Order: sequence, then structure tokens, then C-alpha cells
Amino acid sequence: MALHEAVSDITARIAERSGPTRRAYLAQLHADSTRPPSMDRMGCANIAHAVAGIPLDDRFKVITQRAPNIGIVTAYNDMLSAHAPLQGYPALIKDEARKLGATAQVAGGVPAMCDGVTQGTSGMELSLFSRDVIAMATAVALSHDMFDAALMLGVCDKIVPGLLIGALQFGHLPMVFVPAGPMPSGLPNKEKARLREQAAQGLIGREGLLEAELQSYHSPGTCTFYGTANSNQMLLEAMGLHVPGTAFVAPGGALRDELTREAARTVLGIVKSKRFAPIGQLVDERAIVNAMVALLATGGSTNHLIHWVAVAQSAGIVIDWNDFSALSDVVPLLTHVYPNGSADVNQFQAAGGTGLVIRELLDAGFMHEDVLTVRGGGIREYTREPELAGTSLVWRDAGDSKDDTIVRPVASPFSPTGGLKLLQGNLGRSVIKVSAVPDDRHVIQAPARVFDSQEALHVAFNAGELERDVVCVVRWQGPQANGMPELHKLTPPLAVLQGKGFRVALVTDGRMSGASGKVPAAIHVSPEAAAGGPLAKVRDGDVIRVDAVNGQLQVLVAEAEWAARPVGVMPDDLRQRNGVGMGRGLFAGMRRHALTAEEGALSWM
Repeated sequence: MALHEAVSDITARIAERSGPTRRAYLAQLHADSTRPPSMDRMGCANIAHAVAGIPLDDRFKVITQRAPNIGIVTAYNDMLSAHAPLQGYPALIKDEARKLGATAQVAGGVPAMCDGVTQGTSGMELSLFSRDVIAMATAVALSHDMFDAALMLGVCDKIVPGLLIGALQFGHLPMVFVPAGPMPSGLPNKEKARLREQAAQGLIGREGLLEAELQSYHSPGTCTFYGTANSNQMLLEAMGLHVPGTAFVAPGGALRDELTREAARTVLGIVKSKRFAPIGQLVDERAIVNAMVALLATGGSTNHLIHWVAVAQSAGIVIDWNDFSALSDVVPLLTHVYPNGSADVNQFQAAGGTGLVIRELLDAGFMHEDVLTVRGGGIREYTREPELAGTSLVWRDAGDSKDDTIVRPVASPFSPTGGLKLLQGNLGRSVIKVSAVPDDRHVIQAPARVFDSQEALHVAFNAGELERDVVCVVRWQGPQANGMPELHKLTPPLAVLQGKGFRVALVTDGRMSGASGKVPAAIHVSPEAAAGGPLAKVRDGDVIRVDAVNGQLQVLVAEAEWAARPVGVMPDDLRQRNGVGMGRGLFAGMRRHALTAEEGALSWM
């Protein structure tokens, strides 16, 4: 199938815009890839340090036989249910490497925090910049420069983008990403949302809510809603950086173990065949566009309008929200997975999963087929799903949808366009996820109620002050203000107001997470209030229009009055609070240097 004209044009624009930075990146990749092997270029003491901790047989292979050595970078900890299964992966990888005459070492670990644990707390203000810390930790792990290839073990929100950003600093190495898979389905997501709304109204107490949450998040594995963590896995499949079909295979069991071993076989296959497929070569503008298309076609996380900008930048590729918006205008929405529907990712996998979505997008010309992948067979390999035949892995075509309430073909999509919209106007530039928002809520015009924190909104809600049509403005939540936390705790009260028939919207320079739901939310407003953005001018009672149909974000104040209105400043108590406690002081430099959300909120540029 010929590539869709709009996808071709957008890719060409990105390639042209990125020309100088991409050429510089590839030149560095070439310089790094043409150096002598580590055994020849490193000093004897350096080598001795590097192998002192490994078994003698492995030491012999590395030094005498010049065997390939795989570096393992792991996000394992048992605070995160999604990462707990990674504990045993290094042993499997090392065993498989030895069978193939190679070695593997855990090069390093990276921090991995759970937004579900920190949601609504001050710890959440470390969340976004934890991505950059993870990228730095990945670079530290690989800086020992003793590796012929690497495996990246991680799953969740900031972890995968951080690993990928760090990996691209070592773009000359072949790399494969290795996930853990989702936990079994628990309490249905719609029921969980209903109980949260009841709790927001005081209809059920803490004990009842805790029982519901424990039924939702109940075992090792990724959370089962289609938030940032599971969007990560969809995007990695679309970029060809996984073993095909690995994303949503459950943790534990023979199939998952064999897929982990296959990741080691895959990355060693690149090295041993001398196939030039380093990760920096794989992640080109076509792969980035494939990821963007997959995100839009599945109604994925709004966080990736920040993260994938940063990922692309790390490979010398420049993308912006105009590119996402232009793709969203033509890419159909093929899935309804919570929060865009009632199904979870286990049901999505059973209905056809990533393989079905990628096949449909390829067949309709919405994805580039002529891309490099870790497998060498092209992205078409990612239209198949793995299974065990005895003890061997085989792949079968994903087939037709098993449930067209969850995943559909391009010929009959849930929507002819993607789930994300760009908004712009005199309040700045913003994005809105409309795939879960009812059609009659795509345009909201109402008086503003301005809040300087999400806690203040909760206080007003509990006092009954928001029982009306209202646009809630929550400012001082951007990267420079407080690290741009997710504000997902605002979803239940706003959903309650909407459920009562009020026309409600949220406008914020913060994030709303991969679980953005049925309440219209103009998020990531840039420039942010703390950088002098127009949100700092808004006052209670100003009428705001959030128009996802025409792409507008406007405060309806006379132009002359708006121009003359002074820009507010962050209250001193907020500024002081942001700098202390819960480790926030350590991130002051990152906040100070952070670029805008549309520029990926990069803190190292």
C-alpha cells in the first residue's frame, strides 16, 4: 500500500527541519561505531576492573575469546508492580548469552518511581524530571564502554522514555527493549472510576475506596488501563524496538520467559551477523512518525506529546505539536481501551492487540513499512503475535478483530481522526485528548475559576463552590514552576460536576496523565504561567472558550484590556514550598533550565 500523502508530507517536513541536527547525530554515531573494540582501546587496568566481578568462564570469554558482551540496564524494583517481574530477567539473559557463546553484565540500574503511588502528593513533583534522571543513569551505566550491545529493561511512564533517551546517547550500539507485561484484569476500570466519583462526593468512605483500589491494582505487572506505561509499549512495538508482539504478554510463565531469552538472541543476532542496526540508526524520522501514528490510532497518553519530543531530540530529530495535530487530522482511531472505552489492555490483547493495529495502519498506508527494526525483517513482522509451540517461539498473524467494541479495522474506525487536538489562542498553545470526551463536550465556554494549586480546587469542590458551568484554571503547574506534576486527582471531582449536567473544563499548564478521561482538559499550556505565560493573567469570572472542534483556547476579554492586564506572579508560599521537602530541592536546577512542554520539557539543553 502506498504511503498516505499526509504522512509522507509530514515525514518529509520533519526530515528537512531536522537535517542539521540529524546529520550531526549520525556523524557522532559513525565516529563511535568505527572505534577499535574495547579490548584493544582500553587500558589493562580498565579491563581488569570491568571483569573482576564476573565468573571466570565469562572473564575468559570476554578477554581471550573476544566474545560479545551485553550490557543490561534495568529499572527493577519491587515498589512498582510493573517492574517487580524484572527481578529474574538478568539471570535468564545471562544464561541465554552463555548458550550463544557470549556474556552479559548488569551495567546499572535506573530509578523508577510510580505515579500511581505519588499521584496528588509532593513526590509527584519529581516525576517528570525523573525521566531525565533515568536518561542520565542509563548513560552512566553504559559509560563503562565495555559493551557490544545492550538490553533495556523497563515499562512505566517516565522509565521507557528515559531509557530510550539515554540509550540514544549510545546510538552506535544495537539495543532491544524488554518489557514485563500487564497484571491480570481486576476490578473493571469503569467501576473503579464510578467508585472514585462516589468517594469524591462522600458517598463511600476511605475503607470502601481502598478496597476498590486494592481490587484494581492487585499483583505484579503493569496497570491494565491504557495510560502512559502501556502507551510506551505500543510505541516501542511501532518503532521495531521490541521482540515482536512482546508488549502485552502477561508476566511470569513460559512464554514471557522465552520472549526475554529471545531479546538476548535478537540483540546478539545483530552483533554476530555484523548487521549494521544500532539503535541510533533505527530511530529515524520514519520510526518517530510510526510511533506518533500508533499513539494517535490508539488514543494513547497525552504525556507522549512531551516525551516523544524529547526522544526525537535525542536522535537529532525535531518534532512539535503541529506534527501531532496534522497526523491526528488523518489517522483514524482504531481502539477503545480505558480511559477511551471500558476494555483493559488484556482485553485489547485478546481482541487482536498491537499486531492487529500495526497491520491495519500499514495496510492503509499510515505507517512507514521500509524501516529498520531490531529483527531485520521490517515492521511487517510486528503484525504477528508470539506463542509457544512446545518450547519454541512461533509467530502467527494477529487475524481479524475478535471484538470490534475494542479494536477495529481502518475501514470502520471509532473515529476518522485521532484522539488528540492542538489548541491555540490568546492563552497560549495546549493539547486536548478528545477520544474519551463526549461529542457534546468538545466545545466549552464558561466563566473561569482560578486556582493556584490542585488542593485549592478540591477545597472549593468540597465547599460546593463549583456547582455551575465553570472552566477551572489550575496554574503554576508547569516544568519551571514545580516540575509539571500530573493532576489526575482532579478527574473525580470534575467528572462529578459534569455528571450533574454542568459544562465543565480544565485548563492547566500541568499534565493530566495517560488516564485523561471524559472531562475536557486543555493541558500542557505553553508558555507556562511561571514563565510569564498568559495563564498568569486570568482572573475569576473571565469567560474562557475551550474549542476542540476549531482548535481554540481563548479568554474572551477585550484585546486592549487583555494586553494591558499585568502578568501575575507565583505566590511566595508556593515558590518556597516547591523548593524544599521530599527531595524537591535537588531538582531546582532542572526546574530552572527546563524548556517548554512543547519542547519536551528538556532540562539538559
